Amino acid sequence: MELRQLRYFVAVAEEANLTRAAERLGLRSPSLSQQIRGLERELGAALFDRTAAGMELTPAGAALLPEARAALEAAGRGARAVAAASAATVVLAVGVPPGVPPDLPGRIGAAARDARVRPVFEDAATDLQLAALRRRALDLAVVTLPADLSGLAAETVHDEPLGVLMADGHRLARRDAIAWRDLDGERLLWFDRALASGYHDAVLDACRAGGWEPEIRVSTARRAVARAELASGEPVVALRPAWAAEPGLVWRPIAGAAPRLGFALAWHRDPGHPAAEAIARRLRR
Repeated sequence: MELRQLRYFVAVAEEANLTRAAERLGLRSPSLSQQIRGLERELGAALFDRTAAGMELTPAGAALLPEARAALEAAGRGARAVAAASAATVVLAVGVPPGVPPDLPGRIGAAARDARVRPVFEDAATDLQLAALRRRALDLAVVTLPADLSGLAAETVHDEPLGVLMADGHRLARRDAIAWRDLDGERLLWFDRALASGYHDAVLDACRAGGWEPEIRVSTARRAVARAELASGEPVVALRPAWAAEPGLVWRPIAGAAPRLGFALAWHRDPGHPAAEAIARRLRR
């Protein structure tokens, strides 16, 4: 097995959908499918059941998943160790989830340079990041709030209200603000709870508190896919920050109490991580 094959396998397992996994990896779906089938032939076992709903792990696939993640994490640690030794500088593994503000990785990078460390960014959902942080596969995590930060040090680095994101031809697009009752009959384009369970539940609780019980339409966090689904002509909206608006889509604030999107830097409290603390201090300023 090659690390590349394991990375492809993990992506398909996490997305549970070949098309979304291919988009995440920057591959064509047929190429990714061939890679997965090649890995199955090499191992002599089916790793996925291909169903109309997507790609479901077989018992063999479920057994491979934690080992594949461990192998990829070990390879990442090895690469960071070599980079640190050759560059004579501290390398910090920083997890970043989908949906962060466009400027946040740059702000972290600038703070890291000020602290004389080199960040290596790794794409991972919040709940996976927290698990990786606790087993020390990450040095620093950017997590979507709220989240279970017990036993960790954390510093909030971003907070803003959510509003309604929709196609520019949507029936509500001409409103200056959207009341919760206006959303009756709309489906909510949302994400799998396993990615960021605290944020997932907090936003849905805010919807229900406002009087809207949305029908959920689970989708990938990839912007191109979300844009296509919002522009489909169906009664579907998303709850996103204002910066998520782009050509073909409009954003409107929520009239009344709106849920919020926040991010925090999290790292080990004991023993502390001086470089992580220095980055957090610089971002706080």
